[in-house]
Parts: sequence; structure tokens; C-alpha cells
Amino acid sequence: MLTKKEILIISLTIIIFSLLSTISISLFENWKNFLFALISFSIIILGNIFAKKIMAFQLDSEIEMQIWETGKHTLFPRRKRSRSFPSGIILPIITKIIFFPFTAFFWMAAFIFDVHPRIFRGARRHGLYTFSEITEYHIGIIAASGIMINIIFSIIGYLLGFPLFSRLNIYYAFFNMLPISELDGNKIFFGSKIMWSFIASLILIGMLFAIFII
Repeated sequence: MLTKKEILIISLTIIIFSLLSTISISLFENWKNFLFALISFSIIILGNIFAKKIMAFQLDSEIEMQIWETGKHTLFPRRKRSRSFPSGIILPIITKIIFFPFTAFFWMAAFIFDVHPRIFRGARRHGLYTFSEITEYHIGIIAASGIMINIIFSIIGYLLGFPLFSRLNIYYAFFNMLPISELDGNKIFFGSKIMWSFIASLILIGMLFAIFII
């Protein structure tokens, strides 16, 4: 289900996130902290991605994960777009420097995805003209499935006595739910504002719970 390129960028992101969460005043003690962070982010990120891939498959489509990049479009059509900025990798590092005293809190939105409908398979199951294109609502559902699995992981982590794992899931969901650029939150927002509002409310409650109770 994962291409070689996806495996590479996902593995790199997991390692970077694990290092950033470990390099903290309260966590920088021994290698066990890094190992815990590595396992945690592997579950968090892979759970999010596979939930979206499974949901996409159910909607007769497939997704390709990419590092979130931002770039400026030139005013002159004949000129190529300026070099893109790998925000998904750079922003976590920058925000970790800014929020260094805070335990495991930094920008965690690293991935975006492209959707590719399976036209012929969709045509067999739903008719050629009824499912040949995937709608913004369907894209929103795919994005929401990844966020929801992180919320579920957060609840399970808290109930099993792993508060840090619970917080990391909520933080990851929070940053990815921001309705900006091509992040999951933006896809959910334009797919269904009601769905975005509902999930955002759950995450807000989770953030308050993580900050003041866990």
C-alpha cells in the first residue's frame, strides 16, 4: 500500500518528530525516551495514513502521501513557479526552537495527499457517470478518517495509562486539522463545514484535557 517514496518520507518524518519530542528539558534523559517517541510516532503517523488509504479504497480511489510544501506563484505565467518550501519538515524544527521549554509541542503537520479515482473500478460498481470523479466531500471523508483514528488512539492511550502518547495524538490531530493550505483540515473544511466543526470541537476538548488534566 506504500510506495518506496512514501516509505522514505514517512520514515524520515517519524525520526525527525521523535528527535524533536525527545530534545526537551523534561524528556532528554536517556535513549528510552527516544525509543518511546519513535514507537509512538510510528503508530500515530502510520495509523493516520493507513486509515486514509483504507477509506480511499472504500471510495474506489487511492491516495499518494507527500511532504507538505508551500511556494509562491509568480505573476508572470510564462515563468516557472519559484522553488517550493518543505514546510512539513522545516516548520517542526522552527517551532521546536520557539516552544523548546514545552514538552513535545511543535508543529506536527507534515503530510498532504493527492487522490486518484479508480475510474474503471468505479464504473463497474456505480456506473460510469456516477462515480468517475471524486467530490470534495469524499476527499473530506478520507482526510477525516485519519484525524478520527488519532482521536481514538488518544482516548485509548489515556485509558491504558500512556498520557504522553495520548497528548501526542491530540497535538498531531490539532495541527493537521488547521484549515490552511492543503492540510487535512482544509480538505475537511471544504468537504463539509459541519464535519470540520464537529471534529474540531472534539480536538479542542482534547487539547484542553491534555493541557490541564493529563
